[in-house]
Amino acid sequence: MSHPVLRRAVFEDVDEIRALVLAAHARWEGVTPRPPQPVRADYGRAFRAHRFDLLVENGTLVGLVETVAEGDELLIVNVAVHPDRQGEGHGVRLLRHADDLARAGKLKGTRLTTNRLMATNIALYERLGYVREKETESEPGMVAVHMVRSLAP
Repeated sequence: MSHPVLRRAVFEDVDEIRALVLAAHARWEGVTPRPPQPVRADYGRAFRAHRFDLLVENGTLVGLVETVAEGDELLIVNVAVHPDRQGEGHGVRLLRHADDLARAGKLKGTRLTTNRLMATNIALYERLGYVREKETESEPGMVAVHMVRSLAP
């Protein structure tokens, strides 16, 4: 049995990235008042502005993490794992990879934003050391939870 490997995305991966994100976030349909931001993103544009690292097993995309440096922190724009592979630790591996990227860039930490209604995601992030920084409401039912994780020097 092979293990998924991490690799940097290339532009030719954009269609597969989009398909994975749609599949991974489908579980939130009906939970949040509108589709999560990653579902609505333009991945051609995002690819040019952000870094995408892919978790691939036998040529199949298992998961991804999308990041961009903002100030002295690395913003995790999106972390997504294919629904058939959720619960196997791939999301944690991708988040730890983001930590490694932040350290390599000599950044102080990582940050991310999720919807308050996505309680399972929030619980995972808190288990990994993220703390709630603030909440902001963009429209009724859409409350963003901003979380940050400091990295030890």
